Amino acid sequence: MMKINHCIFPGDILYDTENFVWADIEHDKRKANIGITSILGYISGKLSVIKLRQVGSYIERGKSFGTLESPRYFGVVRAPISGRIIEVNHAIIDQPELANDSPYAEGWFAKMEISNIEEEIKNLQTIESCYEKMATLIQKHHIICFGAFPDYEMFQIGVECAATLTKLDELLEKITIGNVVHLVSDDTTADLEMVRWSEQTGQSLLETRKEGNLFHFIVKKMK
Repeated sequence: MMKINHCIFPGDILYDTENFVWADIEHDKRKANIGITSILGYISGKLSVIKLRQVGSYIERGKSFGTLESPRYFGVVRAPISGRIIEVNHAIIDQPELANDSPYAEGWFAKMEISNIEEEIKNLQTIESCYEKMATLIQKHHIICFGAFPDYEMFQIGVECAATLTKLDELLEKITIGNVVHLVSDDTTADLEMVRWSEQTGQSLLETRKEGNLFHFIVKKMK
C-alpha cells in the first residue's frame, strides 16, 4: 500500500494512469478484476449511477466498458486491458457509492478474461513505477483524498466561522445519519471553532487538514 498526497494506492495491482483505472491480475494470468482509481472517484464526486457492459462483451484496451454519473460529472470508464467480460459487480450498480468508498475492494467493476497477457501487461505499471505520474495527476486535478469519502461539500470562503457553522447545522438537519460532509473554510479560527462545535453538538469531526490558507474538515452526522 502506498500513499500519495493522502490518496491510497495498493501495491499489488497494476495501473493505467492515462485512463484512471487498474487491473488486479490473477496468479494464472488469465483473468483480472478491473476498476477505477481513487483519483477518478474524486474527479467524479459521489457517484449516483454506474452502468457496465454486459457479461460476454469483448472490450479492447482503452475502449469504454461502462459509464459513471454523479450530480457534477458524466463520463466513460475505459478498460485497462483487452479481453472478455466474464463477471460484473452488481453491488456497485445497486450502490454506486461503493466505487468512491472502496475503489480497490468492494467497489471493483468487472472481471475480464485477458486476451494476451504479454501484450496487455506492457501497458500497465506498478504504483512504484508510476508514482511521479500519479502525484502529477493529483496535483493537476486538485485532488484531496480523505479517509471517508464525502457525500456533500461546503465551500465557505470569506465567511466568518459562526455563519459557516449555522449553515453546516442546517445541512446536517436535512441529510441522513452517517453521511459525510467536506467543509472548506479560510477563517483563521476555524480549526478551534470546529473542535468546540463537535464537542457541543455530538457530531463527529473525522479529519482536519490545512492546505495553504484553507482548512478542510470532514464531518460525519452522528444523530
